[in-house]
Parts: sequence; C-alpha cells; structure tokens
Amino acid sequence: MPYTADNKSVNNSLALAEQYLPILDEVYQVSSRSAILDATGSRVRFDGGNAVEIFKMSVNGLGDYDRNKGFVTGDVTGTWEKKTLEQDRGRGFLVDAMDNDETIGQAFGALAGEFLRTKVVPEIDAYTFAKLASTTGILTGTAADLTSSSDVPALLSEAEYSLGEAEVDASQCILFVSEKAYRFLKDKITRLVTNDERGINHAIDYYDDMRVIRVPQVRFNTGITQYDGTTSGEEAGGYIPASGAYPINFMIVDPAAVIKVTKHAVPRIFAPGVTQSADAWLFQYRVYHDVFTMDNHVHGIYLHRGSTAIV
Repeated sequence: MPYTADNKSVNNSLALAEQYLPILDEVYQVSSRSAILDATGSRVRFDGGNAVEIFKMSVNGLGDYDRNKGFVTGDVTGTWEKKTLEQDRGRGFLVDAMDNDETIGQAFGALAGEFLRTKVVPEIDAYTFAKLASTTGILTGTAADLTSSSDVPALLSEAEYSLGEAEVDASQCILFVSEKAYRFLKDKITRLVTNDERGINHAIDYYDDMRVIRVPQVRFNTGITQYDGTTSGEEAGGYIPASGAYPINFMIVDPAAVIKVTKHAVPRIFAPGVTQSADAWLFQYRVYHDVFTMDNHVHGIYLHRGSTAIV
C-alpha cells in the first residue's frame, strides 16, 4: 500500500522525527565548543522562523541632587530588538527503503548523530568565533604566531589587564584557546594534580578563574568560507577557513557581551512512497543560528590572533 499524507506510517515517521530532537540537541551540546555562549530564554524570544527578539535596556547616569528640587528624573528604556538569524543551513539525506521500520530508527540515530558531530557543530563553532573576531570595537592584542618560545601566560596577563581597564570582570569570562596555545600554556605551568600513585593530571580547566575551553584550529579562525552545496566544487557543503583570514590563538569572551542563538528546526522524515525521487526514506535537517554582540559590551571580547594569514 503506498504511503499518503494522512497514512498512519507517515504520522509515525513524523513522531519519530520529533522524538530525535532532544537527542540532536544533546549531541550538539556535548560536541560544541561555543554552546556555552548560547542565550537563555530570558534574553531572547523567537518570533517565528529565523526571527528572534533580543531584550535591550538603557538607563541614564547619575545627576546632581538638588536639596530643593530633589532628584533629577531619569529614563529607563527597555525594548525588544528584532534580529534575523542570517545563518539558514540544512541538508537532506536519502536512506534506501531496505532499512525497514524496525531498523530505521537506528539508521537515523546514527546518521543524525554523525551529521551533527562532524558537520553541524564544527560549522556553528567556526562561524561563531569568526563573527566575534570580526566585530568592530573588540579588544585585541598584538598579533603573533605562536612558537614553543612564546610566553602565553604573559599574553594572557596582557589580555586580563586590557579587560580590567575596560571594566570587564575577567573571572566571569570564558577563555577559548587553540590547541597550540593550550600546549604552550601548559609548558609554562609546572603545577600538576596527582590521584594516588597512578593518575597525573596536567589539564587546565580554569585559568585565573576563567573557564578554559580548547578549540581545534579548523574551527578557530577570523573568517570562514561556507559552501552552498550546489555550486560546482561546493557540492559537499560545509565550510573551510577563509583565505586571508588569521588563525585565532585565544579569545576571551564575557557571556554577557554576546547573544548566541541556535534554533534547530524539527528534523523531518518522509517515508518511501512520499519520497518521489527514490524508493528511500528522506531525512531533512535545518538549523537557524547566529551570534550578536551587545552594542555596549564590545569590550567584553578580547582577541589574540596569529600574524600570518591563511593562504
């Protein structure tokens, strides 16, 4: 019997798609380096599709108190600013009908998990860091390519000084660091933690109260080039570091300075018979995402990058 739009099997396939959404989100959270910056519901609200509203507030500063007239009246302005998530990306996959109803859940679980872990998450991370790095007005250090002789603690000390002068509490910030910078940072620190006689831990989870998150270099550059999936040479989709961009050594980010929104559209599953182009199950996944810097918080981002551009 062929599948139709109101067929029970189709309804079951839609229910199957919805049941996998929490698993997709969990894979994203576990694999992502930038998910720690995701906005909470109190700071944003969705306005349908790829639109999102961000709450912004401004207040007046102090004025002179007059003993006869009392307080100078100030204004408090709170508005929801509408933004469009510029990143609208997706992909569809065909799985042959030989995968029957009993195994399609496993097939989709493996496909979706691998897709998010190796394709979706790295691209969202790469886009996030590239956009933050290109934001006008952020704090920056003197560009330098790191070598084994680089004094990474000194570079971090300079960054913390700049943040402090900008009245940013570095202890509330996240230290995103490249694998190379992390390696050279560890080389300068001799402290270690032992667990009885069998365990030695050199990991740096926090540095001067900043949470440390290591980022693979392929996700950590000042610019990326995204493939559209259809143009000749771009059929595979995804992204690469942009030519002319620079590798990021480390980036310190105050979460209060950014609004990062990742909206996963419910994955769609179409059963054989509904899928007209092939005797196969069709899996479609779409994600809206973007990151915005708060106007008055650009100094909550500090960038240190390499000096040699990517060819």
